[in-house]
Amino acid sequence: MEKTIPEKGPITDDLIDRMNRWWRAANYLSACQLYLLDNPLLKKPLTMDMIKKKIVGHWGTVPGQNFIFTHLNRAIKRYDLDLILLSGPGHGGNFFIANDYLDGSYSEIYPNISQDEEGMQKLFKQFSFPGGVPSHCAPETPGSIHEGGELGYSLAHGCGAVFDNPDLIAAVIVGDGEAETGPLATSWHINKFINPVGDGAVLPIMNLNGYKIANPTVFGRMSHQELVDFFHGCGWEPYFVEGDDPIPMHKKMAETMDIVIEKIKAIQEHARKTGDTTRPVWPMIVLRSPKGWTGPKVVDGQRIEGNFLAHQVPIMMDKPEHLQILSDWLHSYKPEELFDEDGHLLPDIASLAPEGDHRIGMNPHANGGKLLHDLRMPDFRDYAFDIGHHGEKDSMDTMNLGAFIRDIFKLNEKEKNFRIFSPDENNSNRFYDVFDVTNRDWNSTLHDDDDCLAPDGRVMDSMLSEHMCEGWLEGYLLTGRHGFFDTYEAFSRIIDSMASQHAKWLKVCNQLPWRESIASLNLMMCSTVWQQDHNGFTHQDPGFMDHMANKKADVVRIYLPPDTNCLLSTMDHCLRSRDYVNVIVASKHPRPQWLSMPEAVKHCTQGIGIWDWASNDQGQDPDIVFACAGETPTLEALAAVSILREELPDLKIRFINVVDLFKLQPNNEHPHGLTDEEYDMLFTKDKPVVFNFHGYAKLIHELTYRRHNNRLMHVRGYKEEGTITTPFDVRVQNHVDRFHLVQAALKYLPELGNRGAYLYQKMSDKLVEHKQYIHEYGVDMPEITNWKWKDNQ
Repeated sequence: MEKTIPEKGPITDDLIDRMNRWWRAANYLSACQLYLLDNPLLKKPLTMDMIKKKIVGHWGTVPGQNFIFTHLNRAIKRYDLDLILLSGPGHGGNFFIANDYLDGSYSEIYPNISQDEEGMQKLFKQFSFPGGVPSHCAPETPGSIHEGGELGYSLAHGCGAVFDNPDLIAAVIVGDGEAETGPLATSWHINKFINPVGDGAVLPIMNLNGYKIANPTVFGRMSHQELVDFFHGCGWEPYFVEGDDPIPMHKKMAETMDIVIEKIKAIQEHARKTGDTTRPVWPMIVLRSPKGWTGPKVVDGQRIEGNFLAHQVPIMMDKPEHLQILSDWLHSYKPEELFDEDGHLLPDIASLAPEGDHRIGMNPHANGGKLLHDLRMPDFRDYAFDIGHHGEKDSMDTMNLGAFIRDIFKLNEKEKNFRIFSPDENNSNRFYDVFDVTNRDWNSTLHDDDDCLAPDGRVMDSMLSEHMCEGWLEGYLLTGRHGFFDTYEAFSRIIDSMASQHAKWLKVCNQLPWRESIASLNLMMCSTVWQQDHNGFTHQDPGFMDHMANKKADVVRIYLPPDTNCLLSTMDHCLRSRDYVNVIVASKHPRPQWLSMPEAVKHCTQGIGIWDWASNDQGQDPDIVFACAGETPTLEALAAVSILREELPDLKIRFINVVDLFKLQPNNEHPHGLTDEEYDMLFTKDKPVVFNFHGYAKLIHELTYRRHNNRLMHVRGYKEEGTITTPFDVRVQNHVDRFHLVQAALKYLPELGNRGAYLYQKMSDKLVEHKQYIHEYGVDMPEITNWKWKDNQ
């Protein structure tokens, strides 16, 4: 006869008592992590030498999150759930560590932190301590896929985690302060994109404790009815658990948890049996409890529990009487009723924990590399663009890439482990071909004339929110899948913080042997600074590259493919890579195509190289080096070289194109960097270099300032000049156009003398002619739009 597991039976008084003792144990461990260096079981009276000299961490959010964790454990056991937990309130990572320690997962990963008195002391000392662990949920925390510093992204990450994970529930604790942020406010609309047939479920649990760091929260001061109306309006069914008396609260939470889990299961069962994907009203929980619940009530005459003063450290140990307040607080949890003499959690409490990978700290989805399978990839060379002669034909790079991406969807249809994430920009960025095999994800009202919308779509561009698309992708990757994000270059700045946090996450994960590798975060910048015909100055900002270039060299890569075949090669490499943030700057406009596929493969494999067909210095030293990175700067640099070679045929020019931006950095600063010998061989030590760059010029100077020829490096790039005008005029305004580049070269070649002076004047005349022409006709001069490179020039 099968043994009855109490957690699967009715909610008895004994069960409530054991859950309350688990919660007390978690609160005790959480509080002690803030304060204690020694005496972990309080066997001796507390003295100041047992207290940390500097107390860093957060308490206010912790008890509520411990309460939630306790009840999620019971739900996992009762319903055999596959469940992960994301903590959104910000800091308070001691709660997650405490529960991981109680269920044994922490000691399995970190054997030195054993489940006994000695291990408990180490657990306490390491928290927010030099050489220890951070104060927030971090990569070091088993079961976490969400940084405590990523305020506002928790629901987006949770939603990304459940896409194509039909059996997974992502329980997301939402802080009421976090709920005031833009990304989280937007995230309440994730329910319009979850397919109850093919996706899992997100269970939002608002930890409503009423205060932020120093102020009340907006949601905390809303009436019950306002909260009901708000969540109903966003399409959720809120269930409230409110109060401060632990035993009734446990009973109410257990009953509510059963209701919402059974409702989730009923929604999914109906959809999967009938195929009805009509958007359901998903349940959520609002837990209203005091901030700093069970902590000190009053310190120095000021209310702590239920007030903003509980947010961080509730007792500062700067007065003698505070030691007694701390002792009374810690003793209030009665650790002697929770742990035995050796520091082991009592068996009847420990039995509440799920087992094996069902533990929140050990769920494979929270260490997504365990579940990661390589993408099945077509051969990118099969999608080669036939360039004819160099620069003979024009084409759109991202549109050509679309066929390659389409077939990745095809090859991975069974696995369903690949998606595109783009904020209402998939068509604008020219990925039309993907709609031959999939649709846009949309699980809300449909009209007959909608364009490729379906509940099972795999293109996530039906929401105009860079935050959501980036958050979805991160959650998708962190749980073991693949994808990429494409957006307008200027609007990539919206997700600066998110990409930065993910890079930090990867940096730390690289130092944790138990964290398995995940697919790289691939960020494609389209609709770039250099052509904004109908958007203008507001849509011009290449600064995302500068931002990411400051991240750790072992994590970040930046690629600027100059044409279709280079983009295909680059994208293939990035989609196969692991544990990087890959930034790809790509063109969506018709542009000359420069390299055949064999040439592109060689060029992209090396990341930088001399284009011999554009150079005429073979067999001798160049007089000047032209270099470029980015599709438009490449076009203008080649056009400038063609003018110089026609006007000054004796001038020896070397032409260098850069795809992998970090090739410019010394190899001891970045793993992709060239050695000084390799760099000097390309750029020379003593010849002037005119470098035409896609972004802000200072980034090239920063990357090359240690090089021998850094004083000869003359960089042209974007300098915050622009408006609604012609494509060429934007280049002119920023001096990256061919005429200004020729003039720049002449300035750095004074030995040309009179020959240079006449050509300089000719270029000045051309610039005047250009301005007059566009002001009269509204388009660029035919000699600009019709210009072609001639291989025999």
